[in-house]
Amino acid sequence: MKLQDLQPAEGSKKRRKRVGRGIAAGQGKTAGRGTKGQKARGGKQKGAYFEGGQLPLVRKIPFVRGYKFFNPYKVEFVPVNLAQLAERFAAGAVVSPETLSAVGLIKHADDWVVVLAEGELAQPLKVYAHRVSAAARAKIEAAGGTVELLPWRRGGYRTR
Repeated sequence: MKLQDLQPAEGSKKRRKRVGRGIAAGQGKTAGRGTKGQKARGGKQKGAYFEGGQLPLVRKIPFVRGYKFFNPYKVEFVPVNLAQLAERFAAGAVVSPETLSAVGLIKHADDWVVVLAEGELAQPLKVYAHRVSAAARAKIEAAGGTVELLPWRRGGYRTR
């Protein structure tokens, strides 16, 4: 094989279409650009961002999201771990959002509380919370305590 014998694969090279060379050529007169308008003219074309002078979508988006948007269905629980309950409550104590607020584990008594299983619990407690993880429930019941779920509603408004 010699250098002069090398050639590209069949069909891989196409000739450039020469437009605007007369009506008989098939791509004459308007050369496939249609008639008149911004895209028919010469010079630099407008980018994908350009919307004919209208405020582009990407500049409108900041007004849709961010601090102005309020999701009424967002649920925020304040987490409380078993280790924190073991430190602050004696055996047989009642653990509720009110008592948690009183001992300083949560800021407000009307916060939704979720009890998580981090840490160990030796004393039996009566736990009233909006959510309790399965592992936390098992540890509380193994220590001789009870768990009762408080009602809460997605999208429900609290007093605060």
